[in-house]
Amino acid sequence: MENLEKVSFKKAAAEFFDWTTFLIAIILVTAGLISVYSATYMYSATQSTEISLTFIKQVISAVIGLLLLFIIIFLPERFIQTISYPVYGLSIILLILVLLFGTESAGTKGWLNFGGFSIQPSEIAKLSTIMAIARRISEKGKDIRSLREFGIASGFVLLPLILVLFQPDVGSSFVFIAIFFGILLWVGFDAFLLYVAACIACIVVLSLIDTTIMIIAIAVFSLIAFFFGKKILFPIISIVIFVSVSFIGPNIYDHLQPHQQARIQSFLDPESDPLKKGYNVRQSKLAIGSGGLVGKGFLQGTQTQLRYIPKQWTDFIFSVPNEEFGFLGGLVVLLCLFSLIWRSLKIAMGAGSKYYSILAIGIMSLLLYHTVINVGMALGLVPVMGIPLPFMSAGGTFMLVNFAMVGLLLNIYRTKKVKRYL
Repeated sequence: MENLEKVSFKKAAAEFFDWTTFLIAIILVTAGLISVYSATYMYSATQSTEISLTFIKQVISAVIGLLLLFIIIFLPERFIQTISYPVYGLSIILLILVLLFGTESAGTKGWLNFGGFSIQPSEIAKLSTIMAIARRISEKGKDIRSLREFGIASGFVLLPLILVLFQPDVGSSFVFIAIFFGILLWVGFDAFLLYVAACIACIVVLSLIDTTIMIIAIAVFSLIAFFFGKKILFPIISIVIFVSVSFIGPNIYDHLQPHQQARIQSFLDPESDPLKKGYNVRQSKLAIGSGGLVGKGFLQGTQTQLRYIPKQWTDFIFSVPNEEFGFLGGLVVLLCLFSLIWRSLKIAMGAGSKYYSILAIGIMSLLLYHTVINVGMALGLVPVMGIPLPFMSAGGTFMLVNFAMVGLLLNIYRTKKVKRYL
């Protein structure tokens, strides 16, 4: 401790602070604020006060988030690990409260209103679930590969997942699966089981698209299953599972809400109803394509400024920099996002503890899923499922969670450096 006190502030800032990760986050926030401003500009300049508040709230969230980031950086690892379960418990309570007293929007009851601001508990639950799983798996004597520990870790995931499904928010519920999958892969869980889980997800999706393609996929997946070196019983069981889940997709679809079915239909065939279900995706693709190499200029995007894309500042925010700053603008955003994901992986690899390592990989999995799905939505490659783009999409709770995640990454980096110095 005495050695630490001798470190000058200048030296600490230079050596213990991950400037690369921090600057990437700041660039993304700046790009996001510019995009949200542009996406709400015409409305805020004319009659709608609601849209003008969207940008103001986003700025306020960014400022508060920045303060939160610097607080988290200096929290002791033991403290963060200790509060993991309480934070998780609080997020579960919020998810229950939102089902009872929440505000509904676009068919989803996912927001708790407090005055002029709102909280989206599902976003908090994503990070708290990572923290809870990381604490459980990192505890001494806990092996995720045992049936008991796998069941407990799965419980941490299933509880918020089910509560989010009740909202109903299918898109956000998938995030918990992606997080868990990434963590299991990182801690050395059985690769064959993860392979089977991934195949199941693919088969369910393909069952909604084309029966012939699905049958071919099942045949290919089944053949690959025999190359994992497992006893013959395991590949046979996996084949039975593949065939069984091929009937699940249509059944799940039949029980979805009408607006959720419409989103899937617009993804499978956006041209079937271009003025309704496939409208947003078509307009987003037009905006991205019309930007060309360098774009039309700030506030000059026709698709953006003429409001051809409803709620463009949330799900389809990626189309704004592409239209106004072209392919180069979109490329900068993507490079920053994947650089942040890469930094998360590097920090996980160099973390000084198992808890921090799992925490970082969980954050990486969340960022990767959000980035791939949101950009895929904007390009019409995946169904529209309400997944925001990190640091870019409007949303106060999501912005605060993003800053909290980066704050944790910077904390992990700083803690490792301090331990080496001491």
